[in-house]
Amino acid sequence: MSAPANNEKTKVAVSSKVTTEAPNYAVRVKKYSLFNIWVISLTLKVLLVIGYHSTDFDVHRNWLAITNKLPVSEWYLEKTSQWTLDYPPFFAYFEWILSQFIPKFVRDDGCLDVVEVGNYGMPTVYFQRLTVIVSEIVLFLSLQWYMDSSKTHDSSRRSFVAAASLSLSPGILIIDHIHFQYNGLLYGFLVLAIVSAKLEKYLMCGFWFALLLCFKHIYLYLAPAVFIYLLRAYCLNLEFNSKKSALNNILGLVKWGNLLTLGSVVIAVFVVAFGPFVYYNEIPDVLSRLFPFSRGLTHAYWAPNVWAIYSFFDRLLIQVYNRIPLSQFPLQKIFQFDPKLLKDSKLVNSSTRGIVGDIEFLILPTITPKLTFLLTLFYQIMALIPLFLQPNFRRFVGALTLCGYSSFLFGWHVHEKAILIVIFPMTFLVSQDKRLLGPFNLLVTCGYVSLFPLIFTCNEWLVKVVFTLLWYIIFHFNFRKVVRLPKKLEGQSGIIVDRVINLYILGLIPMMTITTLMDIFEHKFEILKKLEFLKLMIYSVYCGIGIISSWNGFSWLYFLDEAIWDIEA
Repeated sequence: MSAPANNEKTKVAVSSKVTTEAPNYAVRVKKYSLFNIWVISLTLKVLLVIGYHSTDFDVHRNWLAITNKLPVSEWYLEKTSQWTLDYPPFFAYFEWILSQFIPKFVRDDGCLDVVEVGNYGMPTVYFQRLTVIVSEIVLFLSLQWYMDSSKTHDSSRRSFVAAASLSLSPGILIIDHIHFQYNGLLYGFLVLAIVSAKLEKYLMCGFWFALLLCFKHIYLYLAPAVFIYLLRAYCLNLEFNSKKSALNNILGLVKWGNLLTLGSVVIAVFVVAFGPFVYYNEIPDVLSRLFPFSRGLTHAYWAPNVWAIYSFFDRLLIQVYNRIPLSQFPLQKIFQFDPKLLKDSKLVNSSTRGIVGDIEFLILPTITPKLTFLLTLFYQIMALIPLFLQPNFRRFVGALTLCGYSSFLFGWHVHEKAILIVIFPMTFLVSQDKRLLGPFNLLVTCGYVSLFPLIFTCNEWLVKVVFTLLWYIIFHFNFRKVVRLPKKLEGQSGIIVDRVINLYILGLIPMMTITTLMDIFEHKFEILKKLEFLKLMIYSVYCGIGIISSWNGFSWLYFLDEAIWDIEA
């Protein structure tokens, strides 16, 4: 008779357990897609196919011809055209692959002629424009992978806004689809490396970044952050085990298997890229093309960085010296320059004549490549110290951003287009904390507007201005909508800082209006022809102040606010 009683007790216990435990349902994360955005952007880019393109178009056309017509051993020796091949080998292989798909009517158009100046028509334009559009699929797929890696609904929304802002980037539109380059492909590889780091797929991160370096060496500026992150997170073990001897603990600091595996992956990528040129003994020629230090400190159009401000002050002091006699004696005592040089018009105009080459600072001290290297290295090392101590994903992307800032602000012969190397990694962080919105807004507005002088034709001018304005309005409010607000900041507004930033951003409108009017009336007024570089200087200096301010604000948060970097994305 006891068995039934026991059975009843068991049933009651089981029933009680079932009713008290919460059901274990899997949490569904809403998945977003970039397909519609890709279709919209594709439509716009197809419409721009027949528009303006810069000399960079003939650069890549010439590279198609060189890689198609000449053997590998002569790729980095050919110099019929001034647009010599100066990208790493994987990009040269990429051009060779593209050249294999050129149809006959495009070949007949002069697409593959190795000549001093290209003579081509619309068939060549259509083909090369199409290759940019197709290669940009890498960027969309990598951003889709980034969104799919989100684990919560909130992070999925934030990831979608960040990915959408990059896929519709005005910088990519201006540089790739009007000016003409292949940045969409290259930044797609960078995103693949960043997402691999987020998922802790360290070997994939090393592979994609090594691949990227072998496509374009400008990303060497980001290499210190990638190196320290992979070293610290994957190859080192700094946890001390009291049960082991001191010698074993020292030997155990390095995860030798991981180090050898990662090293093998990276080395294999570089061997495939540079191996043929080692075989032909062409490495010195390759390196001389990749690192042409004979170029001047600043590009023909000053990038909006520290050296633009420095060059501006040198030009300003020259005018002060020539127009205010009382200033001559103190300026000579302070800066110890030769006043006779100020009478040479060629030297005075050396940095404002719109030509790539050496420039002369006549009052301020001359800047050397060594100084720019040391400044860049110093600020990068400062960013790497917190990453070494706290090797998580968010700190890694922060270090990537600061390495990009340092190279852009202090590097030698920086191009204005290099601002994307800062914008891309920072976009992955901005939605994590409201305080990052201020530096981000300054960066993207000044960074994208600084690209406007690259495009100076009427039709494309309207496209770049309207598209950038719409992009900023849409994503300004979307980022504000999804951004995280830390609990400790719920009672704080930061309204004064926000208003100062917004006022500065609004100042871009009258700046663009003034420079546009200068363009319109340049042919009517002789003085505007003499001041041709003035409008470029206005862009560089105004946008440079904004980007430097953005760097200061981001650096403050990176070094002094641990809360932003503690929580994993």
